[in-house]
Amino acid sequence: MQAAATAQSKLLDVQSVDTAIAQLEHRRRSLPELALIAEKQQERRRQGEELIAANTAVSDLELELDKAESDLEPVRQRLERDQQRVDSGSVTDPKQLNALLDEIAHLKRRISDLEDVQLEVMERHEQATAVRDGITAARAAGEGELRALLAARDEQLGELDAELAQHRGVREAAAAQLPAELLDLYDRIRARSGGIGAAALVRRRCSGCQLEANSSDLARYRAAAADEVLRCEECNRILVRTADSGL
Repeated sequence: MQAAATAQSKLLDVQSVDTAIAQLEHRRRSLPELALIAEKQQERRRQGEELIAANTAVSDLELELDKAESDLEPVRQRLERDQQRVDSGSVTDPKQLNALLDEIAHLKRRISDLEDVQLEVMERHEQATAVRDGITAARAAGEGELRALLAARDEQLGELDAELAQHRGVREAAAAQLPAELLDLYDRIRARSGGIGAAALVRRRCSGCQLEANSSDLARYRAAAADEVLRCEECNRILVRTADSGL
């Protein structure tokens, strides 16, 4: 392929801009905030699941508390009625009175047992509520941290996108000055060569693969016409001759 030496030199300008664009795109993909945001979002999902479980536990214990109270209430009422009968002196038969006193003693024991159950459920309800409140507070704090990270990410992405737009504009203008065939070859090589399609020959060394040309390759480079598009024998990139090539 032939292309004017000036066009080949401008190809290095395009490569320089493409390298800058690639670096900006890499920075855009690897902002530290991105990993932190993903971590916070995963933590938020986990906390959401924990909060659902905690709310369910609190609700279940509230039902247990209601049941404990409903179990206690009729026993207390029965005890109150029996105690009133004893206190009023309306029961005069000794046998009936003893039976009533035995029932009162039984009801008191039953109330004591039910109150123990109620107290145990109240303690578990208090613990479950504390767990739920702790998760709620942690989730709220995490939301604040996540919002701050999202704001920092958006600010940096905005700056990087502005730089990218500027560089892409420069690239478009520089590429427009190149022969279409040369640009197409460069783009194809760049796509399969780690983003570098053209490299300068500097002091007999390819700046793409960093390998020094051997004597026979150097002789071929010296003999080539100025408009001949050279390719590095090692990395196959377009090799652009410069004043510092050492030829």
